[in-house]
Amino acid sequence: MRRKIPSTAALVAFESAARHQSFTRAAEELVLTQSAICRQIASLEEFLGLELFRRSRRGVKLTDAGLAYSRKVAAQLDAVERDTLALMGQQGAMSIELAVVPTFGTQWLLPRLREFQQLHPEVTVHLTNRTRPFLFADTGFDAAIYYGDAEWSGTEAHVLMPESLQPVCSPSLLGASDALSAEELATLPLLQQTTRPYAWRQWFNAQGLNVPRDMTGPRYELFSMLAQAAAHGMGVALIPPFLIQRELAEGSLVPAHPRVFASSDKAYYLMIPERKAESAALRAFRDWLLQAARQYRGE
Repeated sequence: MRRKIPSTAALVAFESAARHQSFTRAAEELVLTQSAICRQIASLEEFLGLELFRRSRRGVKLTDAGLAYSRKVAAQLDAVERDTLALMGQQGAMSIELAVVPTFGTQWLLPRLREFQQLHPEVTVHLTNRTRPFLFADTGFDAAIYYGDAEWSGTEAHVLMPESLQPVCSPSLLGASDALSAEELATLPLLQQTTRPYAWRQWFNAQGLNVPRDMTGPRYELFSMLAQAAAHGMGVALIPPFLIQRELAEGSLVPAHPRVFASSDKAYYLMIPERKAESAALRAFRDWLLQAARQYRGE
């Protein structure tokens, strides 16, 4: 069935005229005559069955319908342009659109990604932050790295590593001590991670403690935010040590307690849609990533 879509030339002319609020300036931008712009917009209005511009002796002005339509058309033309430039830039190369939980992507994956590029220069990996599951069919993502269980419909799951949380804080909170007791930690401000609301409760329970205020304290969505807040002395945070290796090495963060708590039912996973499991680029990335995770766990 033929799509109900106007001509691309008419949409381009309309978007330019709407942006400039002028047929003359649109003609100059597109290197066309003003009459050509008028004809394209007139044909678009006829196609739509409504008026997009109000004409007067002083010029043209968008109607309410024209204004709303121009915003949508501009967004779609921008998307087509981005996709076109991306395809032109690939020149036959393969690419992977990867959704990744932010701090894992910046602190663990990116420092290792150069190795993959050296092994597979024909594959380009694009990273986009996503903190929660989504439907692959509704996005352009080829795969995702996320933290949770392996229940993600229509995908194959590859476990990377568990998440072990350790209390960390600024050295200023420790004072002269090398570490604090669990009871002492319970008296300090507890920095909370939005997507791990029961983390402190689980950690204290593992120490045999019931702390009524274990879910109170400022909440942050990302571990990188928790790390910054803790480094500035705002409280104690539960963070996987592998996500703050630089801060621990520099001394801006130190372990507040030696006990590490590992969630038994959740981990970091690479999720690949079943329909893309045979992609050569994804197979190469999967094999490399699983080997890198195994090596890290061994270390």
